[in-house]
Amino acid sequence: MFNNKVILITGGTGSFGKMYSKILLEKFKPRKIIIFSRDELKQFEMQQVYNADCMRYFIGDVRDQQRLMEAMDGVDYVIHAAAMKQVPAAEYNPMECIKTNIYGAENVIKAAIAHKVDKVIALSTDKAANPINLYGATKLASDKLFVAGNNMVGGRRTRFAVVRYGNVVGSRGSVVPFFKRLISDGASELPITHPDMTRFMITLRQGVEFVLKNFERMQGGEIFVPKIPSMKMTDLATALAPALGQKIIGIRPGEKLHEIMCPADDSHLTLEFSDHYVICPTIQFSFTSDFTINALGETGVPVMPGYEYHSGNNMEWLSQDEFLKMAVDSEVM
Repeated sequence: MFNNKVILITGGTGSFGKMYSKILLEKFKPRKIIIFSRDELKQFEMQQVYNADCMRYFIGDVRDQQRLMEAMDGVDYVIHAAAMKQVPAAEYNPMECIKTNIYGAENVIKAAIAHKVDKVIALSTDKAANPINLYGATKLASDKLFVAGNNMVGGRRTRFAVVRYGNVVGSRGSVVPFFKRLISDGASELPITHPDMTRFMITLRQGVEFVLKNFERMQGGEIFVPKIPSMKMTDLATALAPALGQKIIGIRPGEKLHEIMCPADDSHLTLEFSDHYVICPTIQFSFTSDFTINALGETGVPVMPGYEYHSGNNMEWLSQDEFLKMAVDSEVM
């Protein structure tokens, strides 16, 4: 699907963009992979590793619509990964978060339509489901913009979809590097916000491969949610440091006890497939109204009314040994 195609990744110097480029280069022969980001140092560092002839590096900010217009000329597929993601920073700098996550999303949509991009997938987050902090609220708005973008295309071929998943093991700002740093610094105990707190767990490679697959599945307007295992934070801490004690410090502002990826209020829109869920759009499009069969011919069925997919009611749980293997595979152990 990606052979001889031009792929643009916004926020491409982040963990996701690097892994996406790695897998594209391993499995396909793209004509160009365009890394679009605003940090020249990160681009320079990435160029030292990802320097294939097809790689292109564009300095630019998703807030700058004109620069996006220039970057998207001739592009076939877009992965929108650029975002302001740190919850405390977003709370302290709300307009900066809004400019990047909402206005930036609008700019990506307009540039993709103007250049007749074939397909666009935007990365979302569990925090966009029933948001309780500004970051989650801006990502919910972004999700809505990308879904509604399918009604702005007119007769053009461009289609938009969203992928939502939870914690990436070992990603920047996640709990695993934080705990590892405390352990290496000689901490006598690890801080736990709540003894019952759970989180979904996914590796970076799994997240990238899920996005790749959904370029094939998508019709336009879907929010794709992978079925992934959960883990209690107390078990995660024990797996990393079985000899250390644990101290309950209380849930932080903007934090949930369990992650939600398919809210109960969207159960009437949610379809269950063998390895993922799809939250259908609330609005109608001219090109399709049936999402029970995707572009690959996979069939989904409606979930029960009131069903909510969250990390506390999950059917699949990681053991400590399974988590450690996942951490090793993610190169964070």
